[in-house]
Order: sequence, then structure tokens, then C-alpha cells
Amino acid sequence: MKLIIVSIVVFLFLNPCLAYAQLGNNRSYTARQVTEEIKKHLSCSWSEETQDTFKSGNPDDTVTGIAVCMFPDMNVLMKAVENKCNLLIVHEPTFYSGNDNTARLANDKVYQKKLEYINEHKLIIFRFHDHWHKNVPDGIYMGMVEKLGWKKYQTDQSMLYFKFDEMTLEDFARQIQNELEGSQLRVVGDPRMRFSHVALSVGSSGSDTHLRLLNNQFTEVLVAGEAVEWETYEYVLDASLMGMKKAAIFPGHIPSEEAGMEYCASWLSEFIKEVNIIFIANGSSYWSVQ
Repeated sequence: MKLIIVSIVVFLFLNPCLAYAQLGNNRSYTARQVTEEIKKHLSCSWSEETQDTFKSGNPDDTVTGIAVCMFPDMNVLMKAVENKCNLLIVHEPTFYSGNDNTARLANDKVYQKKLEYINEHKLIIFRFHDHWHKNVPDGIYMGMVEKLGWKKYQTDQSMLYFKFDEMTLEDFARQIQNELEGSQLRVVGDPRMRFSHVALSVGSSGSDTHLRLLNNQFTEVLVAGEAVEWETYEYVLDASLMGMKKAAIFPGHIPSEEAGMEYCASWLSEFIKEVNIIFIANGSSYWSVQ
């Protein structure tokens, strides 16, 4: 027995890299250490003024698994628990406002029950929004361009402008519907309009961004996540009714960004190899009468 132990010690002494690798395979992370690894691997510097902070749980708890998603809704929380993931890396708010302001929800039963579930299962929620967009290339756009199969149609590296073979608006909308399964598209403009130039604006970028892209001489069709109906919707409708070659397609906020968080899960797994990482899709928040 002594001979065996001595042999193992000598072997590891002579093979320190192997010894380190073996130790590395058993490494554990706290949630805080995971976020520090994220910061190291981003191409952008970390800003102190950000919404990318912990929203629940103890950051110094050991991570049992990581679930990545768009919104940490109750369905996602339950799936994370089922998969033994106590750290959730989410793109959007947990508590129904842009900055997760919970003061107004103190006596709200929905908030209370959700927080109770989070606390019961010791779930740690970290928002990863600002810096995933600031990263170069933008992580959300990377995932969406890959999901839609638009990479070969890019006109530059911005991932904003694309040139396709000429087609009708109706055919293009059907293609997007097929790629973003489960999305409920809203389309503004003449379905027979033929075009080839498209601008992409994911999530909720606002009407100022939408109008800037639409006013670009290049853009004929805008694909945007969501918009206030009396802003971008009406602008595009009026342009179309006046005979201008303009149209817009709105897949919804989640479908327009979700593939970017699926890509995030893949990106994380490149440098956090010792922890199980899964992507959980939200799908649509609503259903429509057909």
C-alpha cells in the first residue's frame, strides 16, 4: 500500500499539469465567481452603473447548475429547480420593471409568491443585459443572426443591415415565422411589396431607433422586437399608405432576442466547464385566437 501511495505522489510530482487538470475538473464556483469569470471574458469593460446585478439569493452560495434564459418567469424557475440549477442568468427583469424596483410591490400577492418560491429554493438570479449588448460583437444579435440564418446576407459587421434576394413582404414574414417557431408576428405594410433591404432592431429599442433605421435610405423593411402601437406602427402604416416602400415586422420582444441568450449559454460553457449549464426557452407569454 505504501509503495502505491509513494508511486502516486511521485507520478503527480512529475506531472503537475495533469494534477492541476484533475483538480480543475472538480472545481466548484460560487455565483459571484461565475460573474467574475463573465467579466473576464467580455470584450467590454464592466460599468459600475448598470442593471446587471444580483436580484435575489446569496452570491456566495456554491453553484449547483446554471440556467440561462430571457425572463425568469415561474415556468423557468420551476424548470431550473427540476434541473438542479440554483443560478439563473437572465436577460430581462425579474420583478416587472426595468430596474427591478420592488418597493411598489411590497404588498402585491404575485410578487410575494414569486419571491417566496425563489427564497424557498435559494435561487440566485443575476441579470446579464447591458454588458451582453455592449460586448463586441453584441451577444444578442449574434444569436439572432445565427438563428435566422442571416449571416450571409449581412452588408457589414454591424448586424443591423441585410440584403436579400428580392421577395414579397408576405413571403419574408413566413420565413421569419418558420425560423422563430411559436412567435406571433405583427406585420405592417403591403404584403405584396417587393424588397431586398432589411434592418434589424431586437427587443424594445424604441421608436427613435426604429425611425432612424427606417429613414436610412437603405431600409425598406424593419424587423423589430416590439413597439408602442401609436409610434412605429402608425409611422410605418402612414408611409405605406402614402405609397412609400416601407414595412415593418414585429415578432415580439422574447422571440426577437431569445436566441441571443441561447448563444449566451453556449458562450458560458466555453470557460465554465465544471458546472452544468442549460438554456431554458420562455416561449410566448400569451396566446392568440386563430
